[in-house]
Amino acid sequence: MRAQLATDFERLKQRGLPRDFPSHVREAYGIDLTARYLGTTIPHPIGKGSGQLSLNQGQLEVDAEAGLAFAVLKTVIAQDAAGAQSMAAWAIHEAKMKVERRGGGWTVTWKGRGWDRSFEEYLALARVGGDLTRDGHLLVVPSVKYHLPRLGEPFKDSEYAFTTRALAAAWGEPLLLLEKDFSPTLAGDALAGEQEQILRWLREVPTHIRGQAAVRLAMKIMNARFDDDFQLEMVRAASGADGLVVFNRLFDPKQGVAYGGPELTERNLRVLARLTPGGSPGIPELSGTGGITSGRDILEYARRGCESVQLHTYFQLPLDEYAATEGSRTQRALHQLVFDPTDGLIAGMLELETQGVLERRGGELHFLDLAANAHHAR
Repeated sequence: MRAQLATDFERLKQRGLPRDFPSHVREAYGIDLTARYLGTTIPHPIGKGSGQLSLNQGQLEVDAEAGLAFAVLKTVIAQDAAGAQSMAAWAIHEAKMKVERRGGGWTVTWKGRGWDRSFEEYLALARVGGDLTRDGHLLVVPSVKYHLPRLGEPFKDSEYAFTTRALAAAWGEPLLLLEKDFSPTLAGDALAGEQEQILRWLREVPTHIRGQAAVRLAMKIMNARFDDDFQLEMVRAASGADGLVVFNRLFDPKQGVAYGGPELTERNLRVLARLTPGGSPGIPELSGTGGITSGRDILEYARRGCESVQLHTYFQLPLDEYAATEGSRTQRALHQLVFDPTDGLIAGMLELETQGVLERRGGELHFLDLAANAHHAR
């Protein structure tokens, strides 16, 4: 299998990664890459996180053709029927992103603002996403930043109602899949300076969203400006969601920007490891994000309970950072993440089998077994 993996890696470098590569992985290596996001079965665990790479139909179509498992749309800022936005400070144009090395790895540095076009344009994109999802080409999930009140203030349900209902109508049947974004730049805002305030948001936001439409909800949790213990408190407070995206980028208060890289990966995995030994009842489905640059990174998140992962930076590296010379950036990234004979997903799962960490069922290794077994002592 390892010899075949090296051959596949070289062959696909020049031919481009086929859309149905999970079928080849299953047939050639006896590895089932099936994963899950927001209760939906997906062919493999790799998705694209919300941001500048998922803000138009063309990008979604390229990702569908590449065989990406899912894509989360750029975050739209909630509004009421009159167009008023309490979080309007996030609906400004901050498109400039800087791909750079930080702490020995790659990061994209930017101010992390949301959708700056009209709400009608976002609804049109959500319609495209709903169609792609129903046709089985690509799971597409809208993302929203809703009003977050200060302690003692009420939630602006007029914004929750108008935005959620409009998205549900645009999405169509079945129920709306939705991600609530706690932006990394929120961590640098005065709003996020009080722990009780943050915990209230995490406890109460799901109820305010669910009261407006039939929704399956994921909440993307930020890295707050507090210690690891508080990150765990945040996860427990968010148990009312169907899924959690753990955890958003770090915030640099001096530069006023969000960033990722190895520092983010280390913190996220450290916190997630404390959720799993001995079991963590009440924790929703987890999707990992942060500093993922190899299949081995994906497996580290999986071994801490994540049933899928979301990447952003890795899809933006200079082209010479990918081994593949053909295909879109998404195809080249997937090729490296899955087939790299040393650090790819296949190589890592075969190694875990050798170590006795992962066992075959029905002659196959199953990616989801890693997350299922994460809630036992590691």
